[in-house]
Amino acid sequence: MARGRKKNKKKDKINLKKELLLLLETASSRGFNYKELAAKLNIVDPTGRNLIIRNLQELAAKGILSEVERGRYILLVASQTYEGVIQINLQGNGYVDIPELDRDVFVPFRSLNKAFNGDRVLVQVDNRKKSGAPEGKVREVIERKRSAYVGTLDLFKEFAFVKPKDSKIYKDFYIALENIGNAKHGDCVLVEFLAWHECNDSPEGRIVEVFGRPGEHATEIHSILGEYGLPYEFTPDVVTAANAIDLKITDKDINARRDYREVLTFTIDPKDAKDFDDALSYRELDDHTFEIGVHIADVSHYVSEGSVLDEEAFNRGTSVYLVDRVVPMLPEILSNEACSLRPNEDKLTFSVIFTMNTEGQILDKWIGRTVTHSVKRFAYEEAQVIIDTQLGNIPADVSLSGSAYGVGSDLVLAIKNMDIIAKNLRKRRMNSGAISFDKIEVKFDLDESSEPIGVYFKEAKDSNKLIEEFMLLANRTVAEFIGKTKPVKTFVYRVHDQPDEDKLFALQGIVKRFGYSLDFSSKKALNGSLNTLLEDVKGKGEQNLVDTLAIRSMSKAIYTTDNIGHYGLAFDYYTHFTSPIRRYPDIMVHRLLQLYLSKGQSPGAQEYEEKCKHATDREIMASSAERDSIKYMQVRYMESRKNIPFKGVISGVTEWGIYVELVDNKCEGMVRIRDIKGDFFSYDERQYALVGDRTGKKYQLGDEVVVEVKNTDVLKRHLDFKLVEEKLERRRLQYT
Repeated sequence: MARGRKKNKKKDKINLKKELLLLLETASSRGFNYKELAAKLNIVDPTGRNLIIRNLQELAAKGILSEVERGRYILLVASQTYEGVIQINLQGNGYVDIPELDRDVFVPFRSLNKAFNGDRVLVQVDNRKKSGAPEGKVREVIERKRSAYVGTLDLFKEFAFVKPKDSKIYKDFYIALENIGNAKHGDCVLVEFLAWHECNDSPEGRIVEVFGRPGEHATEIHSILGEYGLPYEFTPDVVTAANAIDLKITDKDINARRDYREVLTFTIDPKDAKDFDDALSYRELDDHTFEIGVHIADVSHYVSEGSVLDEEAFNRGTSVYLVDRVVPMLPEILSNEACSLRPNEDKLTFSVIFTMNTEGQILDKWIGRTVTHSVKRFAYEEAQVIIDTQLGNIPADVSLSGSAYGVGSDLVLAIKNMDIIAKNLRKRRMNSGAISFDKIEVKFDLDESSEPIGVYFKEAKDSNKLIEEFMLLANRTVAEFIGKTKPVKTFVYRVHDQPDEDKLFALQGIVKRFGYSLDFSSKKALNGSLNTLLEDVKGKGEQNLVDTLAIRSMSKAIYTTDNIGHYGLAFDYYTHFTSPIRRYPDIMVHRLLQLYLSKGQSPGAQEYEEKCKHATDREIMASSAERDSIKYMQVRYMESRKNIPFKGVISGVTEWGIYVELVDNKCEGMVRIRDIKGDFFSYDERQYALVGDRTGKKYQLGDEVVVEVKNTDVLKRHLDFKLVEEKLERRRLQYT
C-alpha cells in the first residue's frame, strides 16, 4: 500500500507541473504569481501553495520560466511543454510521440538533456517551426524506463566504467570503486542507475549483479533477463506464500460450482507444455446438437487480490518464453500443479458452456465456476492425426485405451466433431472481415548444453486452429456478456484499432508490382483482399516483403477499459479470459466476471485502466525479450556455418545496407552497403531498394540473393553477411 501512495504522490507532482505550464501558456506578458496560480487551481492550503512556489522555482532553474519580477513568472519562448516517452534511434536523435499534436516531435541529440531511450520526459516544443517535424528539447526526465542496465565493465586503477550493451544508451556509467562489488574487468554486469548530476558528463551507477564472461551461453541469456528486468527466481516471501496455499479441493468448493467431472473433458497443448490453462468438454445432446465447454484454470481461487502472490504476478504481468527457458508469472506449485489442468485430477475451473450445432451457431450459453476432470492430455500432433485419419483407422501410437471411456471412441468422435465446428466458426469469422496472419514460428533443437543444433518451424495446423477458435469464442462471449450489460461496467478489453491507411496505400503500391491488389471499397472488402493477398504470396519470393509490410500497417493490440473492438478479429467485443496461468489481464477478467455474476458493484475504471497500461507494457517487454533470445540463438547457430552459401530473401532495406532472411532457417543478417561491390548504391525509400548510381542495379525488398556469413557477433546479437551470388533479374523465389 505504501508503494501505491508514493506513486500517486509523484504523479500529483507531475500533474501540478503540467497544470502550471498550461496556465502560464495562457498568460499575458505580465505572467502570473503563485497566488494567482493557486487561485486558478483552487489550491488554498499553505502546503499546496508552497508546492506551487517550489515547482515555479524548479522550472525557472531549468530555463523554462523567467521570473520577470519577484514571484511573478512567464514562459521564456513561444513554445508549449508536453509529456511523452522518448524513443532514440541509432543515430542518437530522439522522437517523442505527442498525442495532442497528433505527430512526433524531433529531439536532436544535443537537446536530449540526459534522457535515455524509453524515458518519460517533459519536452518543450518550439511552435515557430512551420515545416517538417516539430523540434523540441527535453526539459526534464520525469521517469526512467529502466532502473538498471546491462553492460561490460572496464576497470581502471581508481574507478571504472560500464559500457551499456544497448547501443541506444549513449553514455557509459561511471562506477566508483566501492560500487564494483566482486566484478572483474571485462565481466558482463547489471548496473543500477544512481544519479546523473548536472555537472557530470556520465551517469553514476552501482553494480548489482555479475552475469559472467561475455559470450558464454548462461551469461548471454541472463543478460537478456537483466536488460528487461526479468526476475528468473521468485523471492523467498513469494515462495513461502505459494507453498502455504491449501491445494485441497473441499466439498464446499465443489458445492459452490457446477460439477462437470462426469462430462468428457480433455486438453490439447504443445508436446513440451508443462502448464495447461484450458480444457474442452464435449457432450452430444441430440442429432447435430452438442454441448461444448471451454474450461479455464481458476487461478483467482488460489491467488487472492492484494496478496504477495498477486502483487508478484501483477509486477511480472506475463510469463516470458525465451528459447531455452520460461520465466513464469506464477510459482511452479501453481502454474504446473494446482492450476494446471492435468489429466486424471479434479480441478477448479472458470467455464463458458455452449449449446451449439454443427454449423457453430450458438443456441444457448452459460458462464460460471465449475469443477472438471480431464481424462486425456493430447499433444497437437496426436490430435492432428485423429483429424487427418478416417474413423476406425487411428494409429496405435495415439491409442486412447486406459481412459475412463474404454477404447476412446468418444474422444475420437469429440475431436472429429469439434474440428468441424471450429472450421465453421473460422469460416464465419473470416467472412465477417477477420484478418489471418499465419506467421511461422522459429524453434531450435538444443543439446544438453543449450547449444542450438538444428532449426525447425512451427506452423498452425487444424488441431491448433481447433483450440484457437474455441478460445476466441470464449473470450468474445465473456466480453459481450459484460460489455452489452447496462449500465456500463468497468471491464478489461483486448482491443485492436484500425490500420494505418497511409501504410496500407504504400503496401498497395508495392504489391501492384507483383500483380496483386487491395480493395479499399469497404472494411470487409479490404480485409478480404488482405487475406487473399496473404494466402496468394505463401511460398513465393515476395512473401516476406508482403507479410512484413502488412503487419507493419496494423495497429498494436492493447489492454484497456475503453472498448473500441478488435479490428483484426472483426469482433465488437473481445477480452483475454483463457490464459490466467501466464497472463495477468486474464486474472483481472476472472475477478471482474465473478464480481458481476455475484451482482457486485462496478469498480472505478481509472484504477483498471492503469493496470491495463501496465499489462500492455509488460507484454511488449516480453515480446522484445523473446525476440532478443531468438536473435541470440540464431547468431550462435550460424557461428559454425561460415563459408556455406545460403539462399536468402531481402527482408529489409535501409540507408546502411540490406537485411537478408535465410530461406532454410529464417536467420536474419545484414549485408552492409560498403560491402556491395560494382557500384555506389543509394537508398530509395519509395522503392524499398538500394539503387546503383551508375548501373541502376537494384536490391529490393523480396529479391532473392545468395549469401555467406561474414561475421557473427553474439554480444550484439548481430549477423553480417556477404553476397556471393547476385540475381540481377528480380524474380519470385520458388521454395522447393
